[in-house]
Amino acid sequence: MNAVAVPHTPARTSHLAWLLLAVPCAGLLVFFLYPLLSVAWRSVTDAGGAFTLANYARLLDDPGLPRAALHSVETGLVTTLATVAFGLGIAMALHRSRLPGKALIRATLLLPMLAPSLVLGLGLVLLLGRNGLVHRLTGLPTDIYGFPGLVIANTLYGLPQVVLIVSAALARTPARHYDAAASMGATPWRQFIDITLPRLRFALLAAAFLVFTETLTDFGSAVIVGGNYRVLAMEIYSEVVGQLDFAMGATLGMVLLLPALLSVWLGRLAKRRQDSGDGAPGRALTPARHAGRDGFLAIVSLVALLPTVAVVATVAYVSFVKLWPYQQSLTLANYTRISEGFAPVWTSLAMSFIAAVAGCVLVFALCAGLRKAPPALARPLQFIASLPAAVPGMVVGLGYVMAFNHGPLSGWLHGSLIIIAACSLYHYHAQAFLTMQTGMRQVPDALEDAVAAFGGGTREVLRDAVLPFTAPAAISTFFYLFMRSMVTLSGVIFLVTADVGLASVSVMRLDENGFLAQAAAYAMCVVVAGALALGAMRLLLHTLKERRHVA
Repeated sequence: MNAVAVPHTPARTSHLAWLLLAVPCAGLLVFFLYPLLSVAWRSVTDAGGAFTLANYARLLDDPGLPRAALHSVETGLVTTLATVAFGLGIAMALHRSRLPGKALIRATLLLPMLAPSLVLGLGLVLLLGRNGLVHRLTGLPTDIYGFPGLVIANTLYGLPQVVLIVSAALARTPARHYDAAASMGATPWRQFIDITLPRLRFALLAAAFLVFTETLTDFGSAVIVGGNYRVLAMEIYSEVVGQLDFAMGATLGMVLLLPALLSVWLGRLAKRRQDSGDGAPGRALTPARHAGRDGFLAIVSLVALLPTVAVVATVAYVSFVKLWPYQQSLTLANYTRISEGFAPVWTSLAMSFIAAVAGCVLVFALCAGLRKAPPALARPLQFIASLPAAVPGMVVGLGYVMAFNHGPLSGWLHGSLIIIAACSLYHYHAQAFLTMQTGMRQVPDALEDAVAAFGGGTREVLRDAVLPFTAPAAISTFFYLFMRSMVTLSGVIFLVTADVGLASVSVMRLDENGFLAQAAAYAMCVVVAGALALGAMRLLLHTLKERRHVA
């Protein structure tokens, strides 16, 4: 009589499947929802813990706070208009032109993604500040502080994301629409107005809401180039760090959270409409030569991207200057003379690695568990997992201070590298979750069923069916979390201590104290680390792709 393989019992399989959901959900509950609710609760309580709305009434007593809110909205609107306009032009240059040098355009767009937002602000100060490089070379009066500096810095920082969103929509517009329009005598301009723009409308809306949210909540650029032009993010920082008024900091955090939630929701709605309207892309459009169009798009791309190159190049140059702006002889001293001073760089690398490893494992488990979860459970969990995209980093960090500086977990977490890594992970959890979910959709249901039919339990299904198809998404998730954790500032500004510092915070501190050359050196260390991580990610993805082709 032949032996029959004993399949895994349903109970054992069910236990592991529920464990895949339980652990990441516990992480979201403890390290995201609990801190967020702590901020909300502190905003409506007094020092004794009694319920009150007096904190919100105080917002109107200080004329500076409504003014800061108006400044934030004003900066967000102008930045959004500029970023979407330039992003559309660059995306058109990449997908609807015959311009040479497209690889150079794509490489330039990577620069803002490799550095904290405050590095762009630092570069603007070094280039166009009162003692900036332009003033030193030409003698012209320059002053980038305030509204113009914030708009330029946030525009440069948001450009790559707009280009990615618009490029994805352009790539899904089939050539047959343009062929039909051309056969009916439509000019290139009419094709742009009647075909391209309607196909892009929801992508442009999604990009606009994304940029507006990031500008509204940005702290890095504001602390460097904001000057006397106060915005909400700076007011939160001043209330918490300068005045130790956590109640007002929490109240301002909730004020900042509400428009961010609305903007992210509208952006997701627009993106969903864009995705639902995209059918099969069909044959991709190969643009014909058109000197006028290509020349115009070349000018737009140059105007949009040249400042990015100039800003990052200025930071790189100043990092080798002996004492900016007084002694401009070149030296390596900013990189070599204070070995202990660069401990924050190593701390940032360690923290980013912890956040990336933990995040990759937790997000993979959550997405795997959701595949077989009932819809009544899966939908709310997907919403909670995506919610961090709408929560400003400063609100997350402030929530960690209120939740973990006291209480049963404070002895384990307060002032530790773990709590900073957790803050960074859950600040960027939404994009990591969406990336992994996209990878999970590549797994054939029939393959899972086949593994289960041969007696495989949840562990075997994950190993033999799910992991091989989600490996590229897992690699992308790991390096996304690593790179974003390296450049994060707003989420961790309240969590660093004298013993645990980060490179991005050190850039801000050095700038505040006037050590611009050393700040530039720290900034370049972060940029180089991000570039190496990006190169490693692309190498791993390429190697994985080659192995699949060989197999």
